[in-house]
Amino acid sequence: MLKLSSVDTYYGDSHILHDVSFFVKAGETVALLGRNGVGKTTIMRTIMGLTPARRGTIRFQGTDIIRWKPFQIARAGVGFVPEERWIFAPLTVHQNLLIGLKNADHTGNEGWTLERCYQTFPSLQKRQHAKGRTLSGGEQQMLTIARTLVGNPELILIDEPTEGLAPKIVEVVAGIIRDIGRQGMTVLLVEQKLSIVLELADRIYVISKGMVQWHGTPQELRGNEAIRRKYLEV
Repeated sequence: MLKLSSVDTYYGDSHILHDVSFFVKAGETVALLGRNGVGKTTIMRTIMGLTPARRGTIRFQGTDIIRWKPFQIARAGVGFVPEERWIFAPLTVHQNLLIGLKNADHTGNEGWTLERCYQTFPSLQKRQHAKGRTLSGGEQQMLTIARTLVGNPELILIDEPTEGLAPKIVEVVAGIIRDIGRQGMTVLLVEQKLSIVLELADRIYVISKGMVQWHGTPQELRGNEAIRRKYLEV
């Protein structure tokens, strides 16, 4: 579904991503794992066209989207849950979801409707008339994920979903991502909590210094102490 080949991205004159290549198959949950500041978020922004790559190719369902604008990439079927969440604070929960709604005539088990989102996120249903600014950090994260899902993407990019959340809320958010994956959604997840990645991912790419340093399964990473020490442990 998604394939990056030899992608280089810059911020001004600063070379951030170096020859990044990886792929995500349909129905997989793939995680980008690494310490803070190693380029994980830049990879997500590059895929979405928010920080365009200078070199390489990014193929989504076989089409190179590397020169596309973010709105074109979103319309093609890529959803983005940013680390900053970017909810509309003056609007209610329900209004936020309406803004994200796409393919409203797509019903059934395979489509994400408002009703299905409220079933998946009961806390949002209880607070559907509350302003975005009044939500807790965990509720804001759930709203951002739900708003992306009602756009019915083929692929969802989720950037640091547990950052800054209380441990109990981390468990809830991780459970939601697990359920989304089990329901067949293709997920590219950026996370730095090893325990969450080992639980949720089908495959893992370890990122350091803007490069892919290692690739394998959660089971292989559990057994590779050298990689964990070098690239993950503080």
